[in-house]
Amino acid sequence: MKGFWYVFLETMTRIFGTWLFAIVSKCIAAGYFLFSKNVQESHRFYRILYPEKKSVFHKFCTFRQYQNFTTIHLDRFLASHGRQTAFQSEGWEKLEAVVQEKGAILLMSHLGNWEIAATILRQQKNSLNLLLYMGVKEKEGVEGLQKEQLQESGVKIIGVERDGGSPFDAVEGIRFLQNGGLVSMTGDILWREDQRSLQVNFLGGKANIPEAPYIFALVSGAPIFCFFSYRTGKNSYRFSLAEPIYISSGQRKDRRKLIQAAAQQYADLLEMQLRAHPLEWYHFDRFVLLQTDRKLKTE
Repeated sequence: MKGFWYVFLETMTRIFGTWLFAIVSKCIAAGYFLFSKNVQESHRFYRILYPEKKSVFHKFCTFRQYQNFTTIHLDRFLASHGRQTAFQSEGWEKLEAVVQEKGAILLMSHLGNWEIAATILRQQKNSLNLLLYMGVKEKEGVEGLQKEQLQESGVKIIGVERDGGSPFDAVEGIRFLQNGGLVSMTGDILWREDQRSLQVNFLGGKANIPEAPYIFALVSGAPIFCFFSYRTGKNSYRFSLAEPIYISSGQRKDRRKLIQAAAQQYADLLEMQLRAHPLEWYHFDRFVLLQTDRKLKTE
């Protein structure tokens, strides 16, 4: 759905009710399931996750994945039109204990609804300073509206271009942390092919994830919190924060090992959460690399 049609659907929904939004978005998702080239990647992913199951089961999981993805748009609509998002939290006290001292890095994943997670954080503590790094697409459509709504809620956003971000963007993030703010970064998507990455073990294969969050943690001394948010009902969520991950500056020769160990810790948490919520995986590009692939990408 592009920006114009999304706005048109929102307008019609205000007139006729949320049932219209739900039906239309599910029909659109069904169309993507039938015709999108990314469907094969999802099918492959569920084949890796459930190797003992038959192909029809993997296709069913893919269909459910596409259908569940529509709830992100529905709940965004509800939240942006005055409906309070209900939520339960787990581990919030761990974050609150350190955030005022030196800030913290929130490692978001495309498992569950990260956008609602940002909104929930603002609801949990309105005075919270939150900086969100987000990729910038050439034609953003719905994503552009999404960023506008987040900024209106008080979230500061730094857009990272495909051809590379400014060094000042990184400096701003470090300063934000040092002033006790929260910096949110994606943990499971590489925005550019030349982006620095780390390779971790994942689902019996390998996965390449961004190195930046761990460098931020090393330089600033701020802990990393792996943050997950799952839907429990209509515009209702549960979010959890795992134990903080610290990366000590230590000796220079040990830094690479410390960063790699922290990245693997995140990957293990992500895999555990994925197995618990497999149909809320909204990463539609190739993520898991197997030995049978022609080439495993490295740093």
